Amino acid sequence: MIAAPGVPLMRTSAWPLALLYAGLILYASLYPFSGWRVQGVEPWSWMTAPWPQYWTAFDLYANFLGYVPLGFLIAVAVLRLGGRRGAWWALGGGLPMLLSAGIESAQTYLLMRVASNVDFGLNTAGGALGCVLAWLANRGGLLQHWGRWRESWFDQRAHGSLVLLAVWPLALLYPLSIPFGLGQAWDRLTDALAEWMGDTPFVHWLPEPGLPADPLSPLTEAFCVALGLLAPLLMAYGDMRFWWRRLVFAGVFLAGAWAVAGLSGALTYGPAHAWAWATEPAIAGLAGAGAAALACAPLSRRLCHALMLMCLGVSLALLNRAPEVPYFAQSIEVWEQGRFIRFHGVSQWLGWLWPYAAIAFGLGAVARSPGHAGARA
Repeated sequence: MIAAPGVPLMRTSAWPLALLYAGLILYASLYPFSGWRVQGVEPWSWMTAPWPQYWTAFDLYANFLGYVPLGFLIAVAVLRLGGRRGAWWALGGGLPMLLSAGIESAQTYLLMRVASNVDFGLNTAGGALGCVLAWLANRGGLLQHWGRWRESWFDQRAHGSLVLLAVWPLALLYPLSIPFGLGQAWDRLTDALAEWMGDTPFVHWLPEPGLPADPLSPLTEAFCVALGLLAPLLMAYGDMRFWWRRLVFAGVFLAGAWAVAGLSGALTYGPAHAWAWATEPAIAGLAGAGAAALACAPLSRRLCHALMLMCLGVSLALLNRAPEVPYFAQSIEVWEQGRFIRFHGVSQWLGWLWPYAAIAFGLGAVARSPGHAGARA
């Protein structure tokens, strides 16, 4: 799909998604970002190193498949923006290769990581495969169909909302004490501030640790579940044109949220307990979100964004006053010791930060010129 001259760089959501995914790779590759030291080898010594002594099939698959989406997203962005002939290949294949080379060189300074030319080769091959898949999707008309579908369902400026909606399911994968309750980070934040300000007089400004808090009632928990689902729904509503399409999206969205929560439950407690989260308050909250989605379908786009901000504010206030459940904390400690520890850390950070990114997006959307009409029939 060749874009017209003068199309702005952020015309496609593929660029911010590619940057976000590159950040995810960087985080997963250098976690826990500690133990940096010079180990007496050159940072490029991995290029001529022999085959690594210890490796697993999972390492091979992960290094190869992990870079496929990055190459795909970069190539799609270039193709969507009408880059010069061959630019999709140069950027889609070259940027993942450069990222991999930089990461492998950085890993030579980490005691817990092993820089490897095998990893570099697999990363590069994965990025190249992603490029080829993007080119095939473009030649087959899939990118054009996607562009037409997006323009018919969403506003042309719906880039930030689409990126946040794409990230939202990933944020749900980290176990949550309240289903769909993202942003519950106050206790972690106060602990970090107490550690940073431990030798300063400002430490007395922080709340006393270990203060008892009343657990959320079942009704309040159901309310939090409904708010956690309504916030991304209203974000999508704010960039959609027709009320009936909003309802179709709401049905697909709620079904997808149920499936992602089940996947998170299966990863946390095992496949036999995938639906352990589906308690009576959670189901009541899900039903309430569905009813509210139906009622909000005819609202104006600006009002949808304003209501989204209200949902996020109330939800964060309630969730961050809730106490930590000891059994849940113990299950998380066991869960984090698995093979995907670095991915768990990424999904946890997404869960903490997503509501605040959505608030920043919503404030910008509400501050726009009030030329957004209500949803049309």
